[in-house]
Amino acid sequence: MRIALDAMGGDYAPAATVEGAIDALAENNGISVVLVGDEPAIKTEIEKKKYSGSQVTVRHASQVVEMDESPLTAIRRKKDSSIKVAIDLVKDGHADAMVSAGNSGVVMATSLLVLGKLPGVERPAIAAVMPSLRDHFVLIDAGANVDCKPVHLHQFAVMGKAYARFIFNIDNPKIGLLGIGEEDAKGNELTKESFKLLKNANMNFIGNIEGKDVFEGEADVVVCDGFVGNIALKIAEGLGETMLKMLKREIMDRSTGKLGAFILKDALKSFKKKTDYSEYGGAPLLGLSSPCIIGHGRSTSKAIKNAIMVAGTFHSKGILEIISKEINDGITRRDKVAVEE
Repeated sequence: MRIALDAMGGDYAPAATVEGAIDALAENNGISVVLVGDEPAIKTEIEKKKYSGSQVTVRHASQVVEMDESPLTAIRRKKDSSIKVAIDLVKDGHADAMVSAGNSGVVMATSLLVLGKLPGVERPAIAAVMPSLRDHFVLIDAGANVDCKPVHLHQFAVMGKAYARFIFNIDNPKIGLLGIGEEDAKGNELTKESFKLLKNANMNFIGNIEGKDVFEGEADVVVCDGFVGNIALKIAEGLGETMLKMLKREIMDRSTGKLGAFILKDALKSFKKKTDYSEYGGAPLLGLSSPCIIGHGRSTSKAIKNAIMVAGTFHSKGILEIISKEINDGITRRDKVAVEE
């Protein structure tokens, strides 16, 4: 499997992206990586890592999209950016998937424009894997769509269900709708109408789920619009980091702090691992015609490696085909229910 990696994307590129790619190859020798970006800079990093294998190639791109650039400006003015060239490699069949920790808005807009959507999909959505007390869950949409309609949330649920089935090995994932109360009638117009669609859908819908219960693990897939989802994602990231810092501070402020830190060392390390975004690599943009994985802007080499592994799993398990089938089955069922009503 060939993966096009935007080697210039992220705060620590290209050092982190090159290192992450090489680490991914060491873990999975069934993949190869095309590093896209400033060729001299990328080759310098490859030499630093003393990599001489044939599974890494470099494709030069003369432009880099900055993190604060608007998607429209980048698409118009930077047609040879590392993001655009990496996506073009997928479109032209020279790569099977694309990974980028660069400007997420530009990645989403460019991939949608160049790769297009799967048949039946109205809006692609970001599916972020997050930790819970029971294991993990998928949050969808985590930021691709600010304004949504009920039909979009229905499709997010279908895509999230297909994704969760394969990455969690669950036959029938539980689907929850993120809202402000468990009662059916609570929420805004979007969530109330979405509730009706999901209730009649062919899925294991458990109803509304409140923010306080999301991390309990009651639902395997939590559905919401991208505005709410991105806020929830960023709050969770910040809370995890803050709690770890607070725990360390409280421990060290005590006279027995060093002894306590030693005793709790493994527990704190485990907690950090479960709440560290780099452990989950990247989030796929579900609904596109080809795999596109979006990484965190602060991605370390570990995060890049894991994002590449996500891309490999996404492609090897044929998740695109499953999503396409379930989306079209969902459309057929939804139309049937509408006629009956």
